[in-house]
Amino acid sequence: MNWRGFLVVCGVVALTTSSINAQANLLNAKIPEEIGMKTAEQLAADNDGPLPYGYIDDRDILWSKVVWEYVDLNEKINLPFYYPIDTNNISSSRRSLYDTLLRGIKSGEIADIYDDSYFENKLTFKEIQGRLSRIDTSDAGYELLNQGEAITDEYVDRTDLTSGDIAGLKIKGVWYFDKRQGELKYRLLGIAPVAPDVNFLNQGSGGGMDELIPLFWVWYPGAREVTHAMKVFNNKNSAFPLSYDHLLNARRFVASIYREENIYGNRDVAEYIKGNALFQVLEADKLKEDIRNKELDMWNY
Repeated sequence: MNWRGFLVVCGVVALTTSSINAQANLLNAKIPEEIGMKTAEQLAADNDGPLPYGYIDDRDILWSKVVWEYVDLNEKINLPFYYPIDTNNISSSRRSLYDTLLRGIKSGEIADIYDDSYFENKLTFKEIQGRLSRIDTSDAGYELLNQGEAITDEYVDRTDLTSGDIAGLKIKGVWYFDKRQGELKYRLLGIAPVAPDVNFLNQGSGGGMDELIPLFWVWYPGAREVTHAMKVFNNKNSAFPLSYDHLLNARRFVASIYREENIYGNRDVAEYIKGNALFQVLEADKLKEDIRNKELDMWNY
């Protein structure tokens, strides 16, 4: 068999395996409950999982740079991370990245959740819940309390953050030059959903409503099993879905750098270029271009 034939066979096998994982028993199901059920042979042959990261010795890292980026979910290419936002009329096997992370946190599959991007202060699930919901007492409820009466649930208003409130993602990663492979690589370290402060949600404009904050930071290497298990809709071929882990590690998104590690305490771009959004975008592009040129500079003698 020549190389062309070998590659064709490998491609067919990969597509077949993905089709089985994506639409298991769809065409053979006699009742809707049988959709997604795999046979014993399929379960035995199913070794689907995230591709393990290779070991990188510190001595093999010739150069590295840690950067923080913002992924705007209003960008068209980033929409797979945002949708679906209405989970009532869609299969439980499809969720937004925010819902996927939250589901993993609730189930305990994602245990490394932190307060900031330096991964020093861990958050409990109760602390995370406090950032995702707000409980208010109505005016009528306050009147009853002032009269010394107990209030019921009808006098309590609860506001929860949903997938539709997520405006973007903040990610932290490291670019490094692997001298063994002779190429520039990227490793994602952390990810944080960004949304308005729940304390100002539905309170009108101003008063902090326009400020977006990271809800929590997830240590990404510990969340790969969860992000790989959730498949993303593929517009070009629904029988060959991708996972969030594929999209993130392949950097199939548009992001702008808002911070890089530097001598000034890792200050944000907005801290030294104030009040000019255009110049901030140009500075972010300059930082990105400097990283790209690093690989070319390594080959200059």
